Amino acid sequence: MAFDGITVSNIVKECNACLTGSRIYKIAQPETDELLLTLKTETGQKRLLISAGASLPLIYLTENNKPSPMTAPNFCMLLRKHIQNGRITGISQPGLERVIRIDIEHLDELGDLCKKTLIVEIMGKHSNIIFCGEDNKIIDSIKHISGMVSSVREVLPGRDYFIPETQNKADPLTSDKENFLARTFEKAVPLYKALYSTFTGFSPVIAQEICYRASLDADRPAQSFDEADREKLYTVFSSFIEDIKSGNFTPNIVYENKSPVEFASVALTMYSADSAVTYESVSALLEQYYAQKNAVTRIRQKSVDLRKIVQTALERNIKKYDLQLKQMKDTEKRDKYRVYGELINTYGYGIEEGAESMEAMNYYTNEMITIPLDPLLTPSENAKKYFDKYGKLKRTYEALSELTIEVKQEIEHLESILTSLDIALLEEDLVQIKEELTQTGYIRRKGSTKKQKVTSRPFHYISSDGYHMYVGKNNFQNDELTFKFATGSDWWFHSKTYPGSHVIVKTNGDDLPDSTFEEAAKLAAYYSKGRDQEKVEIDYTEKKNVKKPNGAKPGFVVYYTNYSMIIDSDISQIMPVTE
Repeated sequence: MAFDGITVSNIVKECNACLTGSRIYKIAQPETDELLLTLKTETGQKRLLISAGASLPLIYLTENNKPSPMTAPNFCMLLRKHIQNGRITGISQPGLERVIRIDIEHLDELGDLCKKTLIVEIMGKHSNIIFCGEDNKIIDSIKHISGMVSSVREVLPGRDYFIPETQNKADPLTSDKENFLARTFEKAVPLYKALYSTFTGFSPVIAQEICYRASLDADRPAQSFDEADREKLYTVFSSFIEDIKSGNFTPNIVYENKSPVEFASVALTMYSADSAVTYESVSALLEQYYAQKNAVTRIRQKSVDLRKIVQTALERNIKKYDLQLKQMKDTEKRDKYRVYGELINTYGYGIEEGAESMEAMNYYTNEMITIPLDPLLTPSENAKKYFDKYGKLKRTYEALSELTIEVKQEIEHLESILTSLDIALLEEDLVQIKEELTQTGYIRRKGSTKKQKVTSRPFHYISSDGYHMYVGKNNFQNDELTFKFATGSDWWFHSKTYPGSHVIVKTNGDDLPDSTFEEAAKLAAYYSKGRDQEKVEIDYTEKKNVKKPNGAKPGFVVYYTNYSMIIDSDISQIMPVTE
């Protein structure tokens, strides 16, 4: 999912149509690396969001406002001084570079007409917003890049602005057939890599799409294709470039299991048509995509402390469990020592003084065995020594038998909390997870701290047959769904081998159709640790068969009567309910 030169070209076309001739009404800097321009156009007020964030650089038109700091940062104040009330005269893109130039006219203090340029570079961690004068000298930038940081280009006030050419790529908009064939097929790399490493503005996914349209193997070395294949690729490439030059864009997001896997400004025919959602505006696409991306990023940042606590406890318990299993293995010798002691007591009368071993018939197996002896001890003392070893290992085994079960259950509990953190979509989803960690002693409750109000609710879906299905987001919700919300005839679903959510299907006293069973099982697979597996085994039973042992941890249940099915975790066709 790359913000490539083709997406930039689509944005430039859209912004040119909406913003050329508009006046800059407000300039805000909501974040340290982000600008929000409010513009007055003939059709009303528009907003342009520009971010030079290293993780999510972007630019798009939006209807939404964002809160800004009380005191504007220096870069924002400088822009207000120079270009507030200025008029946008044009928006352009050099070649297919990930660079956007916004040309602005404004009046200076003396009333003279001046020209300035706001340059947006969408280049991953090197993204920047640079403000230049008419002479192409940098006035300031949202990020200062000195020679200590980059040996390629300094971005500092007073320096000349230029686009660094570090990769020697060709402009696909101006490349002719001879240049295309010579540069693309000279490389001993996969064909799609030869494309995106040769031409500016191409991302790997676009290169793979061009290969797909030409019916060529994208992973095959570029040098291995014959003349006919090369001609075929150039024909597709030429048609593709003509669409870009003509502004024939089809903004779309490709989804798998309701998660965006790719977005592009051209149709990605290598994916099935029903997996793509098309947008009329690339800005609408980017706002939708980055809203989802930001939500995931934000919840990951909010949950990082909780995740660290759980991960540390999990690692500690896994080490403890492994050590206990090793100690359990050592106790397997206990019965051997008991037999040694018994055989010495039975046959020890014939042992010579100072003997280092004895042979005896093991009456449990009818085999002759050799028993090591301590020559300094009497037969009865040797027998006692073996009985003492047996007793110690037996006590160790009995203690470890209980401890390993407890530690194993604790590991499963912590893994279920990690799964809950993976499922969480909103900040309020973390409240119950934090409370669970507090109740189980992993987080210390501060004396004056009040419990936060719980606003998180289980996921709610409707099956294709109209039955309501509910999915717990965490262990507290799992318990509540199973033991307070569900009735005896409702059906309960859960992954057999992975920690995950309880899924409840309300039957209303009906016999459920097979399709609803399958959809509920898919939900149980998707909302489990095994969601990335091709197939997941799901147990399901009527709620009345599910019990909670006394003193069990949140989310832990037992059941002895159940059915099972193996199913995938694709829930893209299941309808969610927004409440």
